[in-house]
Amino acid sequence: MRKVAAISLVGFCFVMWMYIPFPFLIPKGFPPPVYRFQNNHRTKEGFELGRKLFYDGILSKDGNFPCSSCHQQFAAFATYEHRLSHGFNNQFSFRNSPGLFNLAWNRELHWDGGINHIEVQPLAPLLDPHEMSENLDQIIGKLKKDKLYPALFSNVFGSPGINSQRILRALAQFTASLVSADAKYDQVKRGTAQFNQYEKTGYEIFQQKCARCHQEPLFTDFSYRNTGMEMDSTLKDFGRMRITGRKEDSLKFRVPSLRNVYLTFPYGHDGRFSTISDVLEHYNSEIVESATLDSSIRKGITISENERFYLITFLGTLTDSSFVKNPLFADPRQGATDFAPADSH
Repeated sequence: MRKVAAISLVGFCFVMWMYIPFPFLIPKGFPPPVYRFQNNHRTKEGFELGRKLFYDGILSKDGNFPCSSCHQQFAAFATYEHRLSHGFNNQFSFRNSPGLFNLAWNRELHWDGGINHIEVQPLAPLLDPHEMSENLDQIIGKLKKDKLYPALFSNVFGSPGINSQRILRALAQFTASLVSADAKYDQVKRGTAQFNQYEKTGYEIFQQKCARCHQEPLFTDFSYRNTGMEMDSTLKDFGRMRITGRKEDSLKFRVPSLRNVYLTFPYGHDGRFSTISDVLEHYNSEIVESATLDSSIRKGITISENERFYLITFLGTLTDSSFVKNPLFADPRQGATDFAPADSH
């Protein structure tokens, strides 16, 4: 009886180990997230499977374009090399790849809000002929034939089988976990650091001239606005109107988060701005009038040279170095295997 009890105890411990809890911790000062893993219980195993898929070219048609090819960790999971996202056969899409962080707080995704759930978002790049250019049947077939994936999916979901829902949920366990909340700004708000005088002055200017749209602590209000950019005659991107079909949404794009803004250049929905200074000059003197131009900037936003210096200095405090260097979010082939919650600030 003692031996049986001992074996049962070992078996119980093994089962408990199989699903290591991975609680989603909300950073101090952040509002409640939209996505809370309600029907996609987050575990270490699920997170690791999502991370492996994110970095694996097996999801693309020719094996050369994983999710990470357009979303690079050192660039806060934006694209460093290109103005527009790129993919299969070296083609380019018509949008700049945004940084991936704090997605759990997004009710809608993409520059035009065309995706309304994080678990279906990967379908857009997976199926786009200019990006990963693959189809779900092919992806599922490749994963089933792989030496590792069948066992990994079975371990995560508790039964054999690979299907589109499981693929998308695994990816969401990783991408929704990409929380960036440990920049100097956050440390100041927590009382563990202080702005220097330049940063403090820049913060005051930011609150006066930028915070209406780039609301703290996420540094976006998630709205769609026409910010006076002339439409690119080649791309002909009408923004939000492509989704709603309403003329009043013409040339409106999602207000991007300014977190990690030093790392996510080039800027704008089509990557037209190379530097932060270029963006500020646009608001200062280059706004193009149109019927749907946001009323708050019809007269522009006057920013002097001195104010620009201080404002750019403050924006540097939004760079989260621990986020872009966290081995937990890195390519698993680089040897990052230790597990520790990264969002427990």
